[in-house]
Amino acid sequence: MLLTPGVVMAGLAPVSLRDRIRQGVAQGPSLAEQLRAAQQQIAQLQAQLNALSTKVDAQAATATAPVQAQLAQAQADAAAASAKADSALVQTMAANDAAGARAANPPSPTALKGLAQTGISGRMYFNASHVTHEANGVKTGNTDNGGGFAIKRLYLGIDHKFDDVFSANLTMDADSPVATTSGGTAGRGFFIKKAYLQARVRPELVVRLGAADLPWIPYVEGIYGYRHIESVLVDRAKFSTSSDWGAHISGDLAGGVVSYQLSAVDGAGYRDPHFSRTIDFEGRLSAKYKGFNLAVGGYTGKLGKNLVAAAGAPALLRTYNRFDALAAYQGKAGDVPFTLGFEYLYAKNKVFNSTAPIAQSALEDAAEGYSMFASINPIKQWSVFGKYESFKPSKNLHPAFKEDYFNVGLQWSPAKIVDLALVYKRDQATGGALTTGSIQSGVVGCSTTATIVCAGGGTYNELGLYGQFRF
Repeated sequence: MLLTPGVVMAGLAPVSLRDRIRQGVAQGPSLAEQLRAAQQQIAQLQAQLNALSTKVDAQAATATAPVQAQLAQAQADAAAASAKADSALVQTMAANDAAGARAANPPSPTALKGLAQTGISGRMYFNASHVTHEANGVKTGNTDNGGGFAIKRLYLGIDHKFDDVFSANLTMDADSPVATTSGGTAGRGFFIKKAYLQARVRPELVVRLGAADLPWIPYVEGIYGYRHIESVLVDRAKFSTSSDWGAHISGDLAGGVVSYQLSAVDGAGYRDPHFSRTIDFEGRLSAKYKGFNLAVGGYTGKLGKNLVAAAGAPALLRTYNRFDALAAYQGKAGDVPFTLGFEYLYAKNKVFNSTAPIAQSALEDAAEGYSMFASINPIKQWSVFGKYESFKPSKNLHPAFKEDYFNVGLQWSPAKIVDLALVYKRDQATGGALTTGSIQSGVVGCSTTATIVCAGGGTYNELGLYGQFRF
């Protein structure tokens, strides 16, 4: 009878339990089922050991020395079996955890790894407005008198990062259609706004080849913050564009306090890429410190119009030059963020209402203007903004010709991807008429066509809901 506990314990076969667990992990049921089975076996083993231990203790007092030795060996075998069972349980649980981790993070196929370095973005500017457009007190025949919905811009972009140095960007620009005199519509076009290869050698030196942002307009837009409401002065007055084809270098110096950009471009803008006999240059040097922003910039060239004539000598053009300056502050009054800014423009030798420089044989002319803008965020998700611009497009030859523009609005930003604003705009020109980016179509001033010499003036008033959607 005293030999029975040892025999029973041997029959429990702890090695067999380990083998069954190992075989289950290798090829049997799922890891969760193996874990439950191992737990059940260990519970049964413990119950049997407890029962046998009670019997052994009852018989130990009267057992002979050989029997006590057998009991001691049985107890040692039981302890070894329990240790092996615990080890098997730990191994099963570890295998189960590893399988769960692999299921939660499956390996990416090689074909998908490149997509992780590719981003897709989009941005749309839209408005629903009512417009009153007059020349010398009479409503114009332009199609923008009245109300309607318009999409002013739609950008679609793709970015791809090859490694820590090289990346690329492709951004498409879809412009809204416009009405024609025959009553139909014509698309303004689907353009490549940006298409470049970038090499970020270090923060101080970034090189872009292709169509890319020019130094001035995108920089000012980043500080102004309301491009979806209106473009900045240089862009609205049509004295420059935001992107062009060429070579661009930029960088940050002194830990980002100073930044620069220099671009050598075709000169006609991203919508009109072509070769010319000369290259145009635009540059910017800016500084940012504790909310203060200061920048100067400039442009020089023939605006892509220095072309080889089909027959005879090409027309000689004066060199178009432009000087830009900006001073702005972005900070807080208590916990309320706000922005104040001032932009200045002075340009020489650009034909009024044209993208070409003045001919060498014509008189020189100049244009001058300034812009003041401000915004404040008194409540989370809400902002109040305003902007005023004064512009003289023909300062030397027609000094009485002047344009005044302003907008004011209240914006709600319910999410990072959406901005909605109630906006009022007014554009007024006296002593002439000009095309600007602030009107839906046509010109503003004393005529319905772009001209300098005309008496009186005209106005463009707009009240509407403006917004942007981006992702």
